[in-house]
Amino acid sequence: MTIVTVELGARTYPVVIEAGLLTRAGDHLLPLAKGRRIVVVADESVRPHLEMLAAALPGCGTVVLPPGESSKSWAMLERLCDALLERGVERGDLVVALGGGVIGDLVGFACAILKRGCRFAQVPTTLLAQVDASVGGKTAINARAGKNLIGAFKQPEIVLIDPEVLDTLPPRELAAGYAEVFKYGLIDDAAFFGWCEANGAALLGGDADAREYAITHAVAAKARIVAADEYETLGIRALLNLGHTFGHALEAEAGFSQRLIHGEAVAAGCALAFAFSAEQGLCPREDAERVAAHFRAVGLPDGLTAAGIDAPAERLVEHMRHDKKMDAGTLPFLLAHGIGRTYLDRSVDLGAVEAFLARAR
Repeated sequence: MTIVTVELGARTYPVVIEAGLLTRAGDHLLPLAKGRRIVVVADESVRPHLEMLAAALPGCGTVVLPPGESSKSWAMLERLCDALLERGVERGDLVVALGGGVIGDLVGFACAILKRGCRFAQVPTTLLAQVDASVGGKTAINARAGKNLIGAFKQPEIVLIDPEVLDTLPPRELAAGYAEVFKYGLIDDAAFFGWCEANGAALLGGDADAREYAITHAVAAKARIVAADEYETLGIRALLNLGHTFGHALEAEAGFSQRLIHGEAVAAGCALAFAFSAEQGLCPREDAERVAAHFRAVGLPDGLTAAGIDAPAERLVEHMRHDKKMDAGTLPFLLAHGIGRTYLDRSVDLGAVEAFLARAR
């Protein structure tokens, strides 16, 4: 068992990582609940995991929702809040989010607003959720104008990560989650980037040791960054958005559908961020090419064409104008001086981005 602590003062919580943890979740959640009601919220795609978790939590309630990005909506938020209220959930009870990033975001947001705040825990079942969405307290739903535009910061009480649940994950979902693992090497850890180049294929192929190492390393990296800048006001936590400004525009163009899932968009977005940095003379071109080559090697998109996006550049930039990071009419970008040397640039000309995207088509 490995425990990574997210140090946030009174909101500090542990992230517990252990193979087989799902069947032993009661050892952590029952003491945390202190005899209060526990309600587990999951989506249809994780019913076998729900059965295992419910067996470890005798007497818990359950709510099952439809899977997919479309569940991050006003309608599903209302449905979930009504379901929790119907089950008599009180502020001191414990709501458990079981599933991928969609369920974690939706349940976290519901718990942030229901009765002005209810306690919740995260039990992520996808690689993407384990290394990114479940840690850090960002919760949100999507709006017509873009992704994650309506939300709140709501830290969980605990995060339980069982790497064994990844054995049931479809290969495409596993690869999409790997994009968020690889991202930590690009941000500020060139040595971890090298580890990913050497071990990424083994991780995706089912190597249990590689998976547990990568998850632990990624969670520790995110915990460190979140602890330094919980509410993303200092420009530190913004580094975690590498690939997301380009990526969210691609997702919006794809209609937030299975045509392009989040991790794939992040992969393409990271490759585009490095390619743009190289084109602007900020980053060695060989670093940008190395990043793109690794994405291709593990079956992830390395740009617009590979992501299946053929939209006019001006339309992609228009999607960017709705990004939640827009500030006083400018959009900060995560760019790079090289692998492991990502930085926040508040002076990027969207006209230059549009011209770059036109060439990238």
